[in-house]
Amino acid sequence: MGFTLAASAEMLFTDLPFIDRVRAIHGRGLGVEIWDWTTKDLDELATTGAHFTSMTGYIEGDLLEADGIARFLETAEQSIVASRIIDADRLNVHGTGLDGNGQAIRQREFVTPDERRTARDTLSRLADLGAKHNAVFMLENLNLFVDHPGTPFGRAEDTIDLVSHIDNPHLQLNLDLYHAQIGEGNLVELVRQALPWIGEIQVADVPGRQEPGTGEINFSRIARELVALKFDKIVGLEGWASGDSNAALDAFVDAFTVQS
Repeated sequence: MGFTLAASAEMLFTDLPFIDRVRAIHGRGLGVEIWDWTTKDLDELATTGAHFTSMTGYIEGDLLEADGIARFLETAEQSIVASRIIDADRLNVHGTGLDGNGQAIRQREFVTPDERRTARDTLSRLADLGAKHNAVFMLENLNLFVDHPGTPFGRAEDTIDLVSHIDNPHLQLNLDLYHAQIGEGNLVELVRQALPWIGEIQVADVPGRQEPGTGEINFSRIARELVALKFDKIVGLEGWASGDSNAALDAFVDAFTVQS
């Protein structure tokens, strides 16, 4: 397979101290993903030798409001500096800042054409920041029906539109198929459409946001499509374990192991 498998230390082995979660995932030969870096001892995490495939790429802010844009870009630059400590590959962002429960801090039911242009300009500036520092940001889609109501630019349709219009290698897509299944579906075609701009694909089954095999998504079909498309980036499990975390990782690895 050309793609690399990774898993979120935020959602697995949750009975362990965070550094031991990282060690457990790394010990399985998988990349490791983290969220808010400000709550972590990055120097300690660096000692694990783990391959950190992504981390959150901003602390506060949004794509639309003047004060939010300034804070978004300021904390994105701080995140670049932090990412160097653990050599994180990519920095993840959303259409607006999220609170501690993952809810949009500034919710919107819709955006105007002028606001869409503002968001494109903000993300273009973010991509330029990435180019300046040789860093890669990713814009992640979020579902609006279950987990993140009112998040602007939450649908995969919106994130693809924004990133493809900017078309800068320092701004890519984090195409989250859990969120897309809830809001849009047609996942294989969505992957095909988004392929030129994807930096990572995140997965969890629906409903429940747990490992493959616990819900309705045919992950083996998606894995075969990724191989056919010669996808060579990251596939990350961003889901909870339905039971034992090692068993959840077994199911994830099995779903994305394609026999030649």
